[in-house]
Parts: sequence; C-alpha cells; structure tokens
Amino acid sequence: MPKTAKKPAKRSASKSAKKTSAKVVAKPHFSSVAVVVSDRKRSVKWYTESFGLDHLTDMDHWQTVGEKGRPGELHICQVSEYDDKAPMEPGNSGIAFRLRGNFVAACEQLKARGVDFAVPATKSDWGWWAMVKDPDGNEICVVPEE
Repeated sequence: MPKTAKKPAKRSASKSAKKTSAKVVAKPHFSSVAVVVSDRKRSVKWYTESFGLDHLTDMDHWQTVGEKGRPGELHICQVSEYDDKAPMEPGNSGIAFRLRGNFVAACEQLKARGVDFAVPATKSDWGWWAMVKDPDGNEICVVPEE
C-alpha cells in the first residue's frame, strides 16, 4: 500500500459497546414465587392432580408447578429443608391464579377434585373470586381469566 493511502477507520470496541448498552433496557420479568409446604411430594401431587397445574421442574429441592408454555412458576419449597424448626404460616399467600371458562363451573370442578375452598366462588362489586387452600393451609386466590 502506498504511503499516502489510508486504512479504513475501525470503530473502537468501547464506542460500539457504549452504543449497544445504551439500547439495552434492564427490565425483569416474572420467573417464580415460592409457597412453603411441609411435604413437597404431597404438595406437588395436590397442585398437579387436584388443582390442575403441570409439574414443570423436578430437580430434588427445585420442584415447580405452573402451566406449560406460559410464564411463571410456583416453587414448592419444603420448610424442613432450610429450617426444621420454622413454623408453617398458613393463610393468605398473596398468590393468585386465573381460571378459564365459566368461573363458577371451574370452581365446582376443582371442588369435585378435592380442592378445599376457604371462600367459595363469590361475586363482588369488582368481579368474581374464590380462595382455595392447599394441604398446608396456604390460601390461593382464583379469579376468572378475562
């Protein structure tokens, strides 16, 4: 190459990285939430066979249920694995699920599969809802899918 010819300018890696990182938006999305149980095997069975969720992950401690192909998982967390003296805290878990189709009929179907309702299907001024209890007394809210 003659001395007068210039090589094409190269972009510096740091400028390119700065440009790329400016476009990246750190926006988390939901992955899982834990529900504390006394017997993981019994609870996985209840959440799948009675409540109707799919068993998504089966790796020793990490057992999750949810709906295949949809985001979000419920981690079935056995309390004795992290503190064998920890008390169970039954009651409202703050967890909610949506039911497809006719809400009252879907609740009746759950009841027929042995699901215990803390609050039966109820019509409020804001819409339908119910509260079910898992084998440890964790209460899960159910509402219609709209």
